[in-house]
Amino acid sequence: MAQVLEFKLPDLGEGLTEAEIVRWLVQVGDVVAVDQPVVEVETAKAMVEVPCPYGGVITARFGEEGTELPVGAPLLTVAVGPQAPQALHATGGDTAGSGNVLVGYGTSEAPARRRRVRSASPANGTAKEPAPAPPAPAPAPVLAEGPVPVISPLVRRLARDNDIDLRQLSGSGREGLILRADVEDALRAKSTPAPAPVAAEPAARVSPVRNGIRIPLKGVRGAVADKLSRSRQEIPDATCWVDADATELMRARTAMNAAGGPKISLLALLARITTAALARFPELNSYVDTGAREVVQLDHVHLGFAAQTERGLVVPVVRDAHARDAESLTAEFARLTEAARTGTLTPGELTGGTFTLNNYGVFGVDGSTPIINHPEAAMLGVGRIVPKPWVHEGELAVRQVVQLSLTFDHRVCDGGTAGGFLRYVADCVEHPAVLLRTL
Repeated sequence: MAQVLEFKLPDLGEGLTEAEIVRWLVQVGDVVAVDQPVVEVETAKAMVEVPCPYGGVITARFGEEGTELPVGAPLLTVAVGPQAPQALHATGGDTAGSGNVLVGYGTSEAPARRRRVRSASPANGTAKEPAPAPPAPAPAPVLAEGPVPVISPLVRRLARDNDIDLRQLSGSGREGLILRADVEDALRAKSTPAPAPVAAEPAARVSPVRNGIRIPLKGVRGAVADKLSRSRQEIPDATCWVDADATELMRARTAMNAAGGPKISLLALLARITTAALARFPELNSYVDTGAREVVQLDHVHLGFAAQTERGLVVPVVRDAHARDAESLTAEFARLTEAARTGTLTPGELTGGTFTLNNYGVFGVDGSTPIINHPEAAMLGVGRIVPKPWVHEGELAVRQVVQLSLTFDHRVCDGGTAGGFLRYVADCVEHPAVLLRTL
């Protein structure tokens, strides 16, 4: 006799307590294999696919797309056992549970195809071999009537929930890509003639109101709000800054890239300077254990870097940045940046940082006083590099100048340590040979 097992939303780790259902990957009646992804959810950290630890027939799903569920809430039920359909044999599925309920830790390299269960034939009382259903299409920027330039499933769902026709929008992204901001602009325009009544559907992410819209603080935006608020409440931060002549650093990078081989990014060179500075000033690679009233200095550098995406600000983390060379750092920055852009970063790639490098110069600004990424102790900010008048070797010249800033937790060190760190970074930017002497 078949046994019906309940699969609950697993603990996704990293302190996450809830997730929002973005897209179901299975239907009731589908046959699934052990560790086959069954639902795509959005957490406060990333968009992830959740694999089911059981093989069998989906008998029920709990929660519509757009519903937010707490960890431990039922996701679906699966019928397993000898009466679970014979079609399981066609998929190579196993009715035993794998026990692997954490995202990304299933035992199957690729999920088996899902098959719809057919009822037994009345003529002979036996089930016929079911014909394989076509594989579920991967998320793609298309609607029923033709392609539209949309990548993010969240943007498509936001438009669908609010009756916005994506084909009527002009995207503001690269090559006409429709961004979330474009949909929200359309919502504002839609609500301008007459305030829309309160929507009956509570799952809508954006609710039109008089003279504006309400946007729930949830998902990534909510997580960022909570973390920044906690940082401001707990950390007595201070900021110091200095202008530096980056002309020689830019020349060094040009020479490195002219020599052949993989190209080295400016961010990678700044990361090498940062890890060298942290080796000299380890007080800034630490955190405060408030319960024990202790400063904990770390012997490794997991370097976070700020990345702006459609889903908001995220801080991917380069593990063991102190042990990487410029080429390895360049490759890892590129990989994590692409994953951030496509929304495929895992929770593990967004947590565990010990120090953050914030290149806000990409936004065309010179300086900033950022909020520290709690519970870290400091953040190095880098503004845009632009030609400016500068006194070089006693003469006025036009040089490539950058503003560097350091925001630090005043509990872990005093201004002398912070100033020494920032001055060392500036010296390496102005004279890259200084870095070579310390490696």
